[in-house]
Amino acid sequence: MRRYLLLLCLLFCPPLVAQGFSAQQMEEIDRFVGQMAEQHDYPRQELEQLFAQAVHQPRIIEAITRPAESKPWYQYRPIFVTEQRINAGVAFWQENSELLARAEAQYGVPAHIIVAIIGVETFYGRHKGGYRVLDALSTLGFDYPPRGQFFRGQLEQFLLMAREERRDPLEFLGSYAGAMGMPQFIPSSFRSYAVDFDGDGRRDLWENRADIIGSVANYFSRHHWRTGEAVASRARLKGSAPQAMLEKGLTPAIPLAELKAAGIAPHAPLDGVDKAALLALDSTSEKQEYWITLHNFYVITRYNRSPLYAMAVYQLGEAIRTSRAAAQRKGKNSAG
Repeated sequence: MRRYLLLLCLLFCPPLVAQGFSAQQMEEIDRFVGQMAEQHDYPRQELEQLFAQAVHQPRIIEAITRPAESKPWYQYRPIFVTEQRINAGVAFWQENSELLARAEAQYGVPAHIIVAIIGVETFYGRHKGGYRVLDALSTLGFDYPPRGQFFRGQLEQFLLMAREERRDPLEFLGSYAGAMGMPQFIPSSFRSYAVDFDGDGRRDLWENRADIIGSVANYFSRHHWRTGEAVASRARLKGSAPQAMLEKGLTPAIPLAELKAAGIAPHAPLDGVDKAALLALDSTSEKQEYWITLHNFYVITRYNRSPLYAMAVYQLGEAIRTSRAAAQRKGKNSAG
């Protein structure tokens, strides 16, 4: 019976058409629609009507080929660790102190890390992205071969997410890569880690501060953030850094005793830590700075796999925490 219905559709149904996609890409979209209908019981006609409104966005292809993470550290850091973001982070913390305290108590993730993530991702909601998520994921899924499989997977997750949230897929706006809301969750992360932190029956990562803060905290908790442990420390070196240690990657696998034997020591004590990773960043076009990074630094890279991103989050968070503490001390002194 199913083969008979398929034959009827091939004979009498008009071909699926989306705006700006090539004929070959439309064939791939049509196969994707068929898979969604078969695997997830998604009404095919509903999907065809949806993709008929999808628009190919060439600007998205241009944007993904020049991400900020391709810059050297000395150019990347000034984008995110700025006086404006630090001040905005202090203000965000002040405005949402009760929610941040509750999230920290429930999930064990410090407030300054939650605040820094939101600051790096969207400057506290100023830059949430203006692309329709359907357009972004369709463009990348069917016209960006280097990561097409990944983005087709995210498109699948997005459609399931929209159905679960009972919202029109055309309503969702996000980044050029399909990341959504103030914390910029991709669809698979939304489905897995977004929480209804205020109990209103919805998971709103665009406007609801409770859900935004709770979801970021839940994300880090689920990726095994270790409460009370350090994140990283600037390293002091005697001589040059062993290349073999730098090539071990971001997973903490080097015993601290081994680092010490190689003449590498942290600027700050790392009590209770037995293994770390060694990271080199370009401090100028000719010089490098070295960092000993720990498990919680690795956890930050689960949000975005770039070590530059993780270091920006860490340094912005530390700057926000220091600035807030100084403002509190000043307020107490003025009151006294």
